[in-house]
Order: sequence, then C-alpha cells, then structure tokens
Amino acid sequence: MNGTGSAPAAAPAAAPAARKGMVWLPGGTFRMGSDGHYPEEAPAHRVTVGGFWLDATPVTNLQFGRFVKATGHVTLAERAPAAADYPGATPEALVPGSVVFRQPRRRVPLGNHLNWWDWVAGADWRHPDGPGSGLQGRERHPVVHVAFADALAYAAWAGKALPTEAEWEYAAWGGRSDDGAEYAWGAALAPGGRHQANTWQGEFPWQNLTQDGFARTSPVGAFPPNGYGLSDLIGNVWEWTTDWYQPHGEVVAACCAGVPLDNPAGGQEGRSRDPRTPEIAIPRRVMKGGSHLCAPNYCRRYRPAARMAQAVDTSTSHLGFRCLVRPSAG
Repeated sequence: MNGTGSAPAAAPAAAPAARKGMVWLPGGTFRMGSDGHYPEEAPAHRVTVGGFWLDATPVTNLQFGRFVKATGHVTLAERAPAAADYPGATPEALVPGSVVFRQPRRRVPLGNHLNWWDWVAGADWRHPDGPGSGLQGRERHPVVHVAFADALAYAAWAGKALPTEAEWEYAAWGGRSDDGAEYAWGAALAPGGRHQANTWQGEFPWQNLTQDGFARTSPVGAFPPNGYGLSDLIGNVWEWTTDWYQPHGEVVAACCAGVPLDNPAGGQEGRSRDPRTPEIAIPRRVMKGGSHLCAPNYCRRYRPAARMAQAVDTSTSHLGFRCLVRPSAG
C-alpha cells in the first residue's frame, strides 16, 4: 500500500475563531511518506499532528510586496554573495541573482539538471524570469526566488510561522481516508482529463503542451482546492518547510519505530545533505508539493508524500512558501 493520508483519528473539535485567508485544520494521525515511490519518501510511517491554521494559498507577489514595503526587506537573491562563503567563486558569480528554469529547444539528457537550470544575474522576486521581466499580470501568482531566510522573515512579520514537513503533508492530503490513493485528489493524475494542479504535460524539459492552461506559475486558486479548502499545495511551486532534510528512515529509527510520531520536526542540520550531491556541505531544508515543472517522465513529485532537499542559501523560479499559526501562538 502506497503512503497516503487518512482522516483525523477522532471527530474534530469545533474550529477556533476564523483567521483571514487561513483554514483551520483540526489535527489528527495520518500515514506519512510512501513505500512505493522515490527512496527518500520511505518508510511510510504514522504521524500525529496538532491542530493549526494554514494559509489557504501560497504567499503571492502582492502579499510579499506589502511585506517588503513595510520592512524594507532585501531578499537573498537581491544581495551579492560574500566571497568568504563561496571559496573559489569567480567575481562575475558574486553578484545578486537566482536560479531560473530555461526551456531547451530540443530533447536533452535528463541526467544533468544544468541542461535546463541557469543561475541568472538579476533574477529575483520582482524579476522572476530575469532582467527585463516583471510582475505585471502575476500579482496573484506565488512569490518565487525566496530563500529560506526570506520566507522566515515574512512569516515573522505576519505573526506566523512556517510549517513542519508533517504539518504540510497532513494538510496536503485534505483529510482523505482512502489509503489506496496516490494523489491528493484520488487515484488518477488527471481524472476524466481534468487537471487538478499546475504540473507539466509533455516530455520534460523541452516539450510543454500546457494542457492545464499554464506554461509557468499560475494564479493561486486556479485549480480545485483539496478537502480542507486549501489550494496549490500540489504543483504550481514547491514550498519550504522547517524540517532539516534527512531520510525518513533515520528519523523514525532514532525515535520510536512502530509508534506514531507526535508532531515530528525532522532531522538534524549536520546531517542535512542532498543524497544527489553529498559532497556539498550547505544545509538543506525539506521542500514539498512539486511544481509546474513536475512531469510524468521526470520528477513525479506532484504528491503529498514527495519531498526534496533544498539548500537554504538557494532560491529558484519554482519555489515559494505559505505560513501557519499554531494555537499556542495566540
């Protein structure tokens, strides 16, 4: 049986007072991870989370712009990297910028992600495709080119926090109780030919058929919400969580195998390496949900259980975030 979510273990209590733009999740026990997909998702294991409010959508460009206007925050992508932090980097690389998807014109080997990812000087949240691009018409799209520290700063300003991986995954399942489902909405990726999330159709990375109507990011809420009323947890953009990346098996074995984990907070910073590039010592957080670049032939991570390691110093054109509030926070 693949790792999926389940309904709350008990009847939920009455929801607390509403918070604008947020949805109350009552908490419960669910099956986290998967034994039937990528190795980093295994083993599937039982987890319990408490109740919390979660933003109904990812943070948008409009919302992030209000934060920047109020605080003067300068994102990591807008700052020149310090030479001491990147020994051996050339002077031309030590300028503000971020990582941008570039669609190849023809089929390329999938073993090298540099065939479609470029570090672009001048790319940032205001210029998502690089210099010359802007936010006109994208005000309600998820903000991108935000590093972990940028997401954390926004959350603090808003009086909120970022979710743990467990909280995020619990929310993504939308309260589903059918343990055989592969996706947050059921057994099929596009039931009846109807796309449920902004993902890639065609052969990634060179052929984008845009059958879902979007070649890149989409306005939040453009696809059906899940059972909790939450939008865009799957597809559109990946989302930051607070967990240090570590294989599920290491975290479960170190704690309480066979017993549901209670509000787990992930791995250890010193062990947070990307298994694809273990020689790089930059700490990694877990990102969740997949993006508009996830395709059937590459990165089938448009599922709640999917997870990837993301360097805390790196922002990209397909990574955003949303916030939560726990009851103890007031």
